[in-house]
Amino acid sequence: MADGEVQEVHGTALRQHDLASLGGVLRVCEVEMVLLDDNGPRASIQSQVHDESLFCTVTCGFQFRGRFTLPPEWCLLGFIHETDESRSWCHGVSLGAGTALTVFPEGASEFALSAGSRFSFLLTPMQRVQRKLTELSLRSNLPFGQALSLFDAGASGSGLAGRYAQLPAWLGGAGPALPADAATLLLHEHVQALLAAQGQSRAANSRARRAHYLISQRAESFMRQNLRRNIYMHEICAAAGVSERALRYAFEDLFGTSPNRYLSMLRLCAACRGLSMADATRKSVKAVALSCGLWDLSRFADNYRRVFGELPRDTLMRAPASAGIPA
Repeated sequence: MADGEVQEVHGTALRQHDLASLGGVLRVCEVEMVLLDDNGPRASIQSQVHDESLFCTVTCGFQFRGRFTLPPEWCLLGFIHETDESRSWCHGVSLGAGTALTVFPEGASEFALSAGSRFSFLLTPMQRVQRKLTELSLRSNLPFGQALSLFDAGASGSGLAGRYAQLPAWLGGAGPALPADAATLLLHEHVQALLAAQGQSRAANSRARRAHYLISQRAESFMRQNLRRNIYMHEICAAAGVSERALRYAFEDLFGTSPNRYLSMLRLCAACRGLSMADATRKSVKAVALSCGLWDLSRFADNYRRVFGELPRDTLMRAPASAGIPA
């Protein structure tokens, strides 16, 4: 897509973002993203800080894999409005339209979302969620003993889907302003639906998908640890403990791409984040590229422009983007 060209998804106009600003959408922590297609990081983000909480609705025009770790004092409640279930997951568990999620601050949360996904979330203080859990169930922890819970909001028999459906209009100015008690209402509805969710409405993982997820974790960990140097397929297979065929199956299932293609995008996105946050007077494009294992600078520049819509030096010369600003 040419620079300046407007892309629309679900009737929403998307604009080009840099990975640093997109990674700061949660404000209290960074979301690290790896793009999985050449659409570029185009998205629509509507957010508002209200009543000590962050309300946000995002529509993304690109497929990506992400990870984040919440600080101990924050909890995330979310809802998927639209997505391609075959390409979207959280810890390997498929995400579909109507899936609600509750993320407690314990370890890294890993997910992938397809191009065209639309989702909303409420980031609110952990103590507030614990008080609501205690009020509704006489306990302050998730009833399933997990830091992450996924369930079908429709199957829970609640009005939670309708409550989240109001957020885009509230945040986008197409309807009334965000009500004063919006956080209280949404939190109550979400926790009530969470407690009502039974086994049939809670998302589960197949044995094959679980195996693929573990393989990809080991492979990606090796890639990240060795990003500066040349990485060969047999090394990735050895690190993941599987054959090349099994490795390719796992990456195709989870990311829709090959291990080599994923490694290339991992390097490009790492370079983009490095350039976005670097001081142009102290770092060069070459230094950032080499630190990510990108040795062919001409090819790097071409690939970078194709994905991000600008040359690496253009990203470097902009002021460092701010990310991770507490709400």
